[in-house]
Amino acid sequence: MTKRQILTLISIASVNFSSMICYSILGPFFPNEAVKKGASQTVIGLIFGCYAICNLLGALILGKYIVQIGAKFMLVMGLFVSSVCTILFGLLNRVPAGAAFISLCFIVRSVDAVGFAAAMTSSFAMTAKIFPNNVATVLGSLEIFTGLGLIMGPPVGGWFYQSFGYEVPFMLLGCFLLVMVPFNIYVLPVIEAEPSKDSFLRLLMKTKIVLLCYVIFTLSAGLGYLDATLSLFAIDTFGLSPGYVGLIMLGLSLPYCLASPLLGYFTDKYPVTRSWFMVIGGTATGIGFWFLGPAPFFNISSHLWLLVLMLAIIGFSLGMTAIPTFPEIITCAYDLGYEEGLSTLGMVSGLFGAFWSLGMFYGPIVGGLITQNLNFQWAAVVQGSLAFLGVSRLLSVPLRIFQVVADSHCVKKYMVKGNPENQISGDLFLYGTSRFIIYSG
Repeated sequence: MTKRQILTLISIASVNFSSMICYSILGPFFPNEAVKKGASQTVIGLIFGCYAICNLLGALILGKYIVQIGAKFMLVMGLFVSSVCTILFGLLNRVPAGAAFISLCFIVRSVDAVGFAAAMTSSFAMTAKIFPNNVATVLGSLEIFTGLGLIMGPPVGGWFYQSFGYEVPFMLLGCFLLVMVPFNIYVLPVIEAEPSKDSFLRLLMKTKIVLLCYVIFTLSAGLGYLDATLSLFAIDTFGLSPGYVGLIMLGLSLPYCLASPLLGYFTDKYPVTRSWFMVIGGTATGIGFWFLGPAPFFNISSHLWLLVLMLAIIGFSLGMTAIPTFPEIITCAYDLGYEEGLSTLGMVSGLFGAFWSLGMFYGPIVGGLITQNLNFQWAAVVQGSLAFLGVSRLLSVPLRIFQVVADSHCVKKYMVKGNPENQISGDLFLYGTSRFIIYSG
């Protein structure tokens, strides 16, 4: 590994960790604090959701113009904006309850979302550019730091809130994020590239990319729903304090953190397994959400051990589903004739971030509405059903995503030996390093 690659890994790891720890501190205590300030469950969902919609717009725009802006500049400025907004969010408890508090929550979260979009879009693109042959492995390894941020955010935020009040967690973590700015200015390499004339729309003309984008949407929708509703459910159902709610959230992030590097390495070494991972992971995610409440039609009462177990299953299965999607979209983009450069990687990163944000917008808002009008259990059923729908769509086109159908006795299709470098269109699909071309017409 070269010095440039090592420095990039250190930089991106610091970005992932610092950004995610600041993002995740809200879960254990903010919904309860917002209720005290006059916000309903639906409004709380909208506050979480506005972050996602602004992240969506930011990811699309910044991903398109990453070359013109500069990847390093985009990442550093994104960190700076996010750090300032985190500190400002910690001062909102001094704002009067009602419309003033709610309005400022929306404003600060929206600006913070654009900063977060800049940092993460740039980090994904730079990682794929510098590690073109090991994208899933490197992203999976970096997800350790994403997971650590998600792991530490809720318990640290919940403990500081319980011990010192509302302001302290935001001030400490905002300052920590601010320290990452000069560090990344020094460490991060500059990447020169030429802008591309390709567009997002052409990417979305490929059915497989649309399907992968839906998978990304379902993953983030589930996480967004949990952000907005899990803490209140745990407090009301089990009488837990915000600090213990933060510990419960470890059940979600710890399995994801530990499994991601192994999943990334495996899917890079055996690319054909990516589709299987997405199907199995999506199925496990759906089951996890249905038993999280659990679903009313199971006639099972809520238990704390069951809640933690299902969170662990969801966390692991999210890794199985999420890690393969980014390299798969990159592969599809190159198959469409996109240039192998930072501009294409920026667009893929922006597309990934946009659909992730769309799910983060949908999850808290729809989850909050269902929870407010029905209950947490039915909202979890809806999130699980989204995952099952994604699995059904993957299984509806098995020949297009599973190389294992090369075993001729399993299907009544045609196979011909082909060159893995060939470009194929129409109903012919080539599976990366596969030695067969499967006709699915």
